[in-house]
Amino acid sequence: MRVFIAEDQFLLRRGLEDLLTAHGIEVAGSEGNAEDIVARVAASEASLALLDIRMPPTNTDEGIRAALALRSASPGFPVVLLSQYVEELYLDELLSDGVGGVGYLLKDRVFDDVQFVTALRTVAAGSTSVDPEVIARLMQRRTVRTRLDRLTPREYEVLSHMAEGASNSLIAERLVVTEKAVAKHINSMFAKLDLPESSSNARRVQAVLEFLRQ
Repeated sequence: MRVFIAEDQFLLRRGLEDLLTAHGIEVAGSEGNAEDIVARVAASEASLALLDIRMPPTNTDEGIRAALALRSASPGFPVVLLSQYVEELYLDELLSDGVGGVGYLLKDRVFDDVQFVTALRTVAAGSTSVDPEVIARLMQRRTVRTRLDRLTPREYEVLSHMAEGASNSLIAERLVVTEKAVAKHINSMFAKLDLPESSSNARRVQAVLEFLRQ
């Protein structure tokens, strides 16, 4: 995996470079300014972009616009947003293409380097990894009835853990159930969400995207 880092805070950017290198991940490039960032990422041949949302020159939405442009040029290109803020509208737009490979992590809630690197690898593999706080904010605004209302409380809980990027074994550990029980909930969920037959991983990504969009 080759990661391009776009982060305007010098110490944080250097810290991210050292952290990734220590975990055997190649840093394809790093920048503190979002100007021409899309071209820089493309030139670096990175396999994932780690982007701060608010960067110079305007410190508003450069990072998210770069993420959208990268995925427009290369559908499904893995991007991870690393921010201090929950930007719900931006996340909606990022998920609207219906493809995986998206992460949204909050800077002040990254407490473990292994968990952080695992999240990046999860996104690079085409799945999602979204901070639980972001998920909670999305759930608070949900008022209309959707296909998600077909799910049982336990299935909904399993899906929320899937959105964080958790594996079946980790979900089983968190819920204190067997992996077989988790798999049963997931298969039931696929049916209730009317997901077409395809690979298990593809259906998993589609279920998570449905959850995050709704």
